[in-house]
Amino acid sequence: MRRNLPYALSGLVLGVFLLGNAAVAPDAGAVRPIDVALVLVMAAALAGCRRYPVVASMVVTAAMLTLHVRVHPGVSAAFPVLGVVYVAAWRGHRSAPALASVVFLGGFLARDISVAPADRPGQQIAERTALLLGWFVAANVAGLVSGQRRAYLEQVEQRAIEAERTREEMALRRAGEERLRIARDLHDSLTHSISVIKVQAGIAVHLARKHGEEPSAALLAIQEASSAAMRELRATLDVLRSDADGDCVGLARLGELAERTRASGVPVHLAVTGQPRDLPAEVDQAGYRVVQEALTNVARHAGSATAQIHIEYAPAQLTVSVADDGKASPDRPVTPGVGLRGMRERVIGLGGTLYAAARDGGGFTVRATFPLDGPA
Repeated sequence: MRRNLPYALSGLVLGVFLLGNAAVAPDAGAVRPIDVALVLVMAAALAGCRRYPVVASMVVTAAMLTLHVRVHPGVSAAFPVLGVVYVAAWRGHRSAPALASVVFLGGFLARDISVAPADRPGQQIAERTALLLGWFVAANVAGLVSGQRRAYLEQVEQRAIEAERTREEMALRRAGEERLRIARDLHDSLTHSISVIKVQAGIAVHLARKHGEEPSAALLAIQEASSAAMRELRATLDVLRSDADGDCVGLARLGELAERTRASGVPVHLAVTGQPRDLPAEVDQAGYRVVQEALTNVARHAGSATAQIHIEYAPAQLTVSVADDGKASPDRPVTPGVGLRGMRERVIGLGGTLYAAARDGGGFTVRATFPLDGPA
């Protein structure tokens, strides 16, 4: 509707101009209600010429020829026809605007010749006809050129969209191929090694119990950790082989992680504040991975330490922190390893912030904050 509004307004303006010109022209006839109706028909046809250019060109041509024969407002009767001829040519039509031009010019010339007095020179009629002929030729040519330019721009835009879509498809295909390759490599290497650890730990536990001995806590921790590693690895392989990302782990499984860490000899205390709620899958998994990596670092580097896990749910953010009372000290700065760098990249990739540093009283703190209402 908004696109047709300029055409409707143009028709009304031309209609007012035609009636005003007919009122002041010395050789024009009297304007009657039927002439006003012809102007309104012309304006209505111009309002719909964008959607129906062929029909509009016929209606406008017929209305303006009739008005010219009845009132003779002069060359101003050609203005609406010129406009609709341009629009029809711009919309890709050739025969309709050319036919409208010929019909209007022929009717205009025939009327001028039929009412011309004997003493009027034919040069005036010829000049007026030549002027109108030039206008109509220019309107047809300009419409065709504009239409071809519009079609060319649409074609270029469509090609750009197609090229972008093709690039995206190629990128997705390459990413899929790379994920499959990584999945195969993980399956061929890590799966085999973890399976051997799991089987050997299971055999050791079985033999210990067969001889009436209680398996050591370290051995049971190895068995449990290898089983959990196999589950997570299988879930990761499923994600790599699928088109959509899955959520292998999340904060709901922190209890299992804490139990495994206690079984390995590190006391762990878990505290949750705020109202737990459903989180975005990426944030849920990233929070779990931050805690997992931090507990791994405690077990490897903190010595005899106790780990404190704190999960804080706030309306606009999630805070995950792991603190220990180990032997780290601000006097001995920690060199970031692969684990800390990967942790920071994971958190920053989700718009969050990560703080990892030694505590003044001894120990180390890792705190990650994730925004829940948009990037930080």
